[in-house]
Amino acid sequence: MPEAVLYDYWRSTASWRVRIALNLAGIDWESHSVDLLAGNQRGAAHLARNPQGLVPVLEIDGLALTQSLAILDYLEDTGRVSLRPSEPAQAARMRSIAQAIACDLHPVCNLRVAAHAAALTGQDDTRGDWMRHFIRPGLEAVEALLDDTGPYCIGETLTQADLCLIPQLYNAARWGVETGDLPRITRVAGACASLDAFRRAEPEAMHPASI
Repeated sequence: MPEAVLYDYWRSTASWRVRIALNLAGIDWESHSVDLLAGNQRGAAHLARNPQGLVPVLEIDGLALTQSLAILDYLEDTGRVSLRPSEPAQAARMRSIAQAIACDLHPVCNLRVAAHAAALTGQDDTRGDWMRHFIRPGLEAVEALLDDTGPYCIGETLTQADLCLIPQLYNAARWGVETGDLPRITRVAGACASLDAFRRAEPEAMHPASI
């Protein structure tokens, strides 16, 4: 039996954050896919796990944990990862970056939000326009929050902020948002790309048929 079960979706950026953390922790875990396009998140079985009808849900230690940042904190508090700076000012900076992505940028670019925008206009092109409208300004703001040197978001140590940023860059690329002119973000992306825990969490690793 695995130590943990993650109910996720291969393209879910929130789930991706947790996959990276589980890999960094060296936890024996398995993925149970919840097909968001098929609407499985609204089924009775998944609503029993998470009344919000969202992913991820992490079953670990007899618990069913929801919300990616809360899950990252649980893994931290139980000693499985070390992704929060110990110095209060740096910890606050890290949270500001992580929350700028997870609480401000990601929610308005959620699949269900973009789909609703397209439904209101009756034009499927609205979905891409909506994504690009929010993603680029959001990432420009994140760029300004990052350290000058790095290699990661907050200096030389990997933090929760990096786990939030990398999945969001996949989403940017998917919707045709240019990020190559953002040097700090590009630096972080390059540093994280060399880490096995990040590579094994990528959507293509979870859903090989997408390649």
